Amino acid sequence: MHNIIISHEKPSDAAIMAHQIKKSSEAFEPPISESFNCPQIELFQEFLYNNAEQREKMSNAIPLWDCLPRYSMSRQAAHKMRKAETLPSLLNIPCQYLGQNFVVQIQPARIFDDNENVVEYYPSANEELIEDALRKIASLQNQGFFDEKRHRSGVTFTIYQLREELKKRGHTRSHKEIVLSLQILARSIIEIKTENKKNKAFGISSYFRQLSSVSRSDLIEDNKAKWYVEFHPLITQAINEIDYRQYNYAQMMGHSTQIARWLHKYLVIKFTCAELGKEFEVRFSTVKRDSGLLEAYGRNRDAMDALKKAFTELTNDEILLSFNENRVIGSQGKVEDIVYTIFPTIKFSMEVKASNKRCVNTKSLLENMSKNR
Repeated sequence: MHNIIISHEKPSDAAIMAHQIKKSSEAFEPPISESFNCPQIELFQEFLYNNAEQREKMSNAIPLWDCLPRYSMSRQAAHKMRKAETLPSLLNIPCQYLGQNFVVQIQPARIFDDNENVVEYYPSANEELIEDALRKIASLQNQGFFDEKRHRSGVTFTIYQLREELKKRGHTRSHKEIVLSLQILARSIIEIKTENKKNKAFGISSYFRQLSSVSRSDLIEDNKAKWYVEFHPLITQAINEIDYRQYNYAQMMGHSTQIARWLHKYLVIKFTCAELGKEFEVRFSTVKRDSGLLEAYGRNRDAMDALKKAFTELTNDEILLSFNENRVIGSQGKVEDIVYTIFPTIKFSMEVKASNKRCVNTKSLLENMSKNR
């Protein structure tokens, strides 16, 4: 199956583009109706909550996938490097997850601009917001799908719906900006390699395995055209294995910085025993290595300030009750690392407990469903 990429074209190319889309669409098979109401996707859309307002704020965090440095190159940094002709042809980022060493290698998307020049784009914060919003939409009934036979998962949506979701969360984007981000996600390739001497493994895929659209009018301008996205295989695997955690997506999307949003999901995934009075340690070096978001700072001091501001924001947003800093001083009197000891609020603790209970419940439900088949 090939990715079907919808790109901006000049009006004079409309006929050629329509022919190409029609030809490509013949190879794309939309998910069948059963894929929208199978046990795996129904459980992905089932949350523990007290009222409709809480339900509306929830989505799913994906262990491993959400902890990888997938969106570490900012659009601004890439633009500067592109002008200086220093933009790397590949990003090679070492990281860790649960003690396992990984290397994430990212190949940028190559897309024609309005002047028909090829421009390379690395997935950035813009694309991360698009992915998070689409995963939220996938948690709605009849929008997310899981196809066990083809081992694929994804979401169907309209650009209007996606724009409204982003606007609701404080991230307004134009139709053109959203289509560009979708193109970048469908054309950027991410390779995830394990760095294990005994058992080496890797996986290569685009961020979105499939991107396609069906419209009765002009495809580029039709806000109500139905679009399909197939998620990355790690998300499909997580849906299949019930390996995800509910969390306050609305609050995460409301944070002012990308590093604060990354930290929020990181804590949802890692701080699973959060209770009032319990503490959790996070190192500056760990966040720098695994998020990839602090490398852009020229000095460690500036990166440390940025991370402290992110922890302060999480405290102001009532995720953290407080946090302490323990500076690790090197032999020359320089700060080599910082150990942050964080303490959760009652609110965050209750959300974590609900997520833990939901994990147990969903796995039990899936086992019972399997027995009754």
